[in-house]
Formats: sequence, C-alpha cells, structure tokens
Amino acid sequence: MELDSLQALYVEELKDLYSAEKQLLKALPKMAKAASHEELAASFLEHARVTERQVQRLERIFADLDQSPRGKKCVGMEGLIEEAQELLKEKPEPEVLDAGLIAKAQHVEHYEMAGYGTVRTYAEQLGLTKHAELLQQTLDEEGEADKRLTALAESSINLEAAMADGAESSEDSSNNRSRGRGSSTRTSRSRSTSRAGR
Repeated sequence: MELDSLQALYVEELKDLYSAEKQLLKALPKMAKAASHEELAASFLEHARVTERQVQRLERIFADLDQSPRGKKCVGMEGLIEEAQELLKEKPEPEVLDAGLIAKAQHVEHYEMAGYGTVRTYAEQLGLTKHAELLQQTLDEEGEADKRLTALAESSINLEAAMADGAESSEDSSNNRSRGRGSSTRTSRSRSTSRAGR
C-alpha cells in the first residue's frame, strides 16, 4: 500500500499491531511455562487471553475498513521476542529468570502502548470514533498489564532474585573459607613433619 495519506498510514500501523499480537500469542504460553513463580506464570496466561480479545478488536476494525489485517510482519515485536528467547538460552537461576521475564514482558507492553496510543490518535483525527474507543480499550488493558508486572516485580520477584544472588555469593564465600582451612591444615601438618624430621 502506498503511504500517501494518514488513512493509509493508519491501516499500515494497524497491520503492524495485528502481526505483533499474533506473534505475542505464540510467545506468552512459552514464557508462562518458563516462569517458576506461579503468579507470574498465571499473569502471562491471563494476558494471552486478553491478547485474543485485542486481536478480535483489530479484526473488527479491519472489517469496518474493508481491509485485510495480513500482509505485514512486525519486526519490532519479532526482535523483542528474540530477546526473551536469548534470556531463556542463558539458563539463569529460576528467580533471576523470573525477574528477567518481567523485564522482557514490560518491553513488550511499552512497545504496544506506544503503538496503540498512535493508532488511537490517528483514529480520532480521522473521525473514526468507534475505532478510537476500541483501541483505547486495548491501550487501557496494556497499561493495566504493565502495572501488574511492576507490582509483581516490586513485591516479590525482584526481591527473590536479589536473595538468590546473595545466597550464591554466600555459598561462594563459604567454599572459599573451606578451601582456606584445608590449606592451613596442610601447612600445619607440613611444619609438624618438618620438625619431627629434625
């Protein structure tokens, strides 16, 4: 489509969002499976259900425009999902992984909020009031999802990740002390043997 008008740009941005949501629908169950925190996993699955409704809203808008939602791939969302996949490949500690998954999910939410805020404004300027209302509903849902993730991070998940880091540091320190005591014992025995020889 030639981008020669705001209407054309509006349709193009909607297609980008449609592709983003379809990609996210595939990614969210995998993120839920990777999460060890039950509430976080449940939040990802709930957002998958919300995303399905958001896709349906977009399809209603495309039907009203007599346009197909297909034909474009959202490379922005593709990159965000690839970043989440890279995190999983690094196999961090479960608590640290949960904190990382929240970070990746919030990158997604902010990307979507920017996109939906833009098309909502375009719809208003084009006089497409019903479209603007549908898009505002989705924008509100994305904002609520972001707030829930922040609450989860601040109330428990980031704290657990910090404690896991502290426990690992404590274990390393304990192991170092144990190795130190072993070395000291060997040195003491060596001195005793040396005196005995004299």
